[in-house]
Amino acid sequence: MQLTEKENFEFNQILRDYMYDDNVQKMKDYYQHGVVSTYDHVINVSKVCFYLNRRWNLHLKENDLVVGAFLHDFYLYDWHAKDNNTHRLHGFRHPFFAARNAVKYFNVGPRVADIILTHMWPLTILSFPKTREAFLVSMVDKYCSAHETLLQRRRRISICK
Repeated sequence: MQLTEKENFEFNQILRDYMYDDNVQKMKDYYQHGVVSTYDHVINVSKVCFYLNRRWNLHLKENDLVVGAFLHDFYLYDWHAKDNNTHRLHGFRHPFFAARNAVKYFNVGPRVADIILTHMWPLTILSFPKTREAFLVSMVDKYCSAHETLLQRRRRISICK
């Protein structure tokens, strides 16, 4: 998947208030899948969502889609660390922590918070996506996670450039 130069600019404009925030930058210190940092993972998910919305003419609310995708794993801890119990039930619990942080640090609205809270569906069977944006983020998160886990174990490569 390749974004045009113009699309890369527009993508970066949507996230300009988020990408360089000190708390967001902490995501670079935590690893999501293999050698892929949480920050790189959320960039991958955001770009793929942005790309699909444009290429498939989905007409989704682009700002909510991209911001929700970018903050969907904004939980700010190392879930692999066994000494602080965050690894226990991480898949079920981290959407709550990510949404809480997104509201706390960026005052995101209910639509973006819902994208974050429901991105682990169907694992979190009762937290199902209520919007098309949330459904797309949930599906793209699974795609990117599988790609990162299976194909990016040894080197960092971007799914969408």
